[in-house]
Amino acid sequence: MTNEVQVNILGQVLEITLNRPPANAITRSVSIAIHEALKMLQEDSHLQCGIITGSGDKIFCAGWDLKEMAKMESNDQALSESLECPGGFAGITEFWDLKKPVICAVNGIAVGGGFEIALACDMILCTEHAEFFFPEIQRGFLPDVGGIQHLPRKLPYNIAMELLYTGRKMSASEAIQRGLVNEILPAEKLITRARELAHHISQGAPLALQALKEIMPVIQGMPVKKAFSETKPGGERFPIYQKMLFSEDFMEGGRAFAEKRKPHWKGK
Repeated sequence: MTNEVQVNILGQVLEITLNRPPANAITRSVSIAIHEALKMLQEDSHLQCGIITGSGDKIFCAGWDLKEMAKMESNDQALSESLECPGGFAGITEFWDLKKPVICAVNGIAVGGGFEIALACDMILCTEHAEFFFPEIQRGFLPDVGGIQHLPRKLPYNIAMELLYTGRKMSASEAIQRGLVNEILPAEKLITRARELAHHISQGAPLALQALKEIMPVIQGMPVKKAFSETKPGGERFPIYQKMLFSEDFMEGGRAFAEKRKPHWKGK
């Protein structure tokens, strides 16, 4: 794993830090390294939650390293390979099999692909000076590795389209007002709060956490009646959810509540 991506394990939490100053821009090797870290989160039964953040205090991530891309413009094969990474851009935007929650701790400006990394996560915390924007149209392309897919689902459609068309910056205060971010924090408290939240999440039943991650991206766009029909015992669409319903942990939760003690999760 490249030194440009630092991985730290804190109890049941895996923390990923982008470390390419000054802009923490993403290259193919960085994408692969992030994906490898997320695979560790996915495959290690002890780990329950992830955090993605950036080094420094000004820029969370400036997106794809356009200098690297410019070097490949005369080589179509190299450009194509650079854009096709495991898990999609930054190793996360198309990591469809990832079934553990990830918190994005945005420590500054989230530009283009940096914004798309945040949108790929389950929750977003940010600093007071954070800004979110997509300048892609002004550079000749679209934010099509998460921006156009996620933003109109997470903001009112007309606001999302304004941001996409104009490339204007959304401040932290506007982002929380519109429900895009969960919390705004002073810079010195950002990572502490992210770890606190991740640790709290990790106390949940492992199968229940994974079932929630499995289900929500699918049912959020469904009519309510259809969503109910898909979340019944015996269904075939959500295997982790079905496993959870008939698990030892399902029974343990009730026993622990009745006995007024902490549950002892087995993940099965």
